[in-house]
Amino acid sequence: MRSFLFSALLFSFCSFGQNLGIHPVFNDYQKPTDPLVLQKLEKWQDRKFGIIIHWGLYAVPGIIESWSICSEDWITRDSTSSYDAYKKWYFGLKDSLNPVNFNPQRWAEISKRAGMKYLVFTTKHHDGFCMFDTKQTDFKISAGPFASNPKADVLKPIFSAYRDQGFMIGAYFSKPDWHNENYWWPLYATPNRNNNYDTRKYPWRWQQFQDYTFKQIQEIVSGYGSVDILWLDGGWVRPKNTIDEEVLSWGAPIPEWSQELDIAKIAQMARSNQPGMIVVDRTVQGPYENYQTPEHSIPEKKIDNPWETCMPLCNNWGYVPNDEMKSAERIINTLVEVVAKGGNLLLGVGPKPDGTFPADVEERLIEIGKWLDVNGEAIYNTRSMEHYQESYWFFTQSKDKKTGYVLVPRDTMLTQLQWSENLPKKGSKLIFVPTGKNMRYRIHDGHVYVEMPQSIRYGQKDNPMWVFKFDLATE
Repeated sequence: MRSFLFSALLFSFCSFGQNLGIHPVFNDYQKPTDPLVLQKLEKWQDRKFGIIIHWGLYAVPGIIESWSICSEDWITRDSTSSYDAYKKWYFGLKDSLNPVNFNPQRWAEISKRAGMKYLVFTTKHHDGFCMFDTKQTDFKISAGPFASNPKADVLKPIFSAYRDQGFMIGAYFSKPDWHNENYWWPLYATPNRNNNYDTRKYPWRWQQFQDYTFKQIQEIVSGYGSVDILWLDGGWVRPKNTIDEEVLSWGAPIPEWSQELDIAKIAQMARSNQPGMIVVDRTVQGPYENYQTPEHSIPEKKIDNPWETCMPLCNNWGYVPNDEMKSAERIINTLVEVVAKGGNLLLGVGPKPDGTFPADVEERLIEIGKWLDVNGEAIYNTRSMEHYQESYWFFTQSKDKKTGYVLVPRDTMLTQLQWSENLPKKGSKLIFVPTGKNMRYRIHDGHVYVEMPQSIRYGQKDNPMWVFKFDLATE
């Protein structure tokens, strides 16, 4: 046991970005045709800032989510222990996850104070452990030591608490399931993340896995109240004809027998229960990737398709003790750039095994929220502009295109702010949003010049991003 825990702690520090791949944004986005889906996408694009919560078995030892049981050459485990023994230990963690301090109302309150507006919760990650009371398996939180707790079916109180705070609700669901014997068949070894048998030879087995997956998603979309987003992860479970060089660069080679689940059938069922549901079949371009999800990265340029950068607040998605945390300034700067380029930011947080957010995580989220409390009008319900960036500052605009915002990273050496394009309406005011005070500016030869007084440069030196607004000139 000691060796397993030691290897687990070592594993938590691996660099998973380079090994799991950074999901790209593809050019061939296929716009949904269902007016209800389009309406919900528009609402989602207004929200701008969301939280994704990874919580599962991996929280108990405090290691990277799921990946330690996957046999790929970038994964490091204790070399004195066998792979089968490690998997047995890992799956046995189901008898240790007992979140006695679980308080979803506190999660939702902190998330709201952070300025977040939508939730994506991990109902099942790749390890197959279910964070909801599925009837398809006993490998679930509601069958372990937490079973007698009134909140044992944790998904219900989580969704309910976030709905009460006005959040849109999203369900993360992993298409691969490494605990299910119809995905990783015990007859064969498990060399990598893919299903380990030829589905062409054993179509009945893959059909059983499809049926299992369909029923679990059906449970989520029919038994847990209103759900706005179905966020499907595990993009290597995909049709062979969608595999290209980009996909092959993510990690393990995808075998000839690669298949997608019947996403069309899943989406139809999901939307019959949840009209207008957004379906995000990550990286599998087509009608069921309603928005795209670059991971750990921001696209180089503005993108007009709906998209969302997802990244964790710390180095890991799930809870890892003493994990390095990103500063509030970095998150705010990231949010501003993402929104200016037309996207949303989904920030990852991992609760501890006792069911609480780490105290330093709560503090960081509240710190981010304080900036949004003052400057949120430049973020929420805005849209990107054609001229979205100049120098190192960014622009957003109101949906009616009447109000423009310029967002400038803190710089005490900046004595004059200037930009072209996005000109203020003649005679209109230019206002510093945190104080509501008018700024002196002039327009000359198609450029705006704004004097930056010391009251901002030094009086606002603790403000990571300075925000100004103005009436936009019309053509």
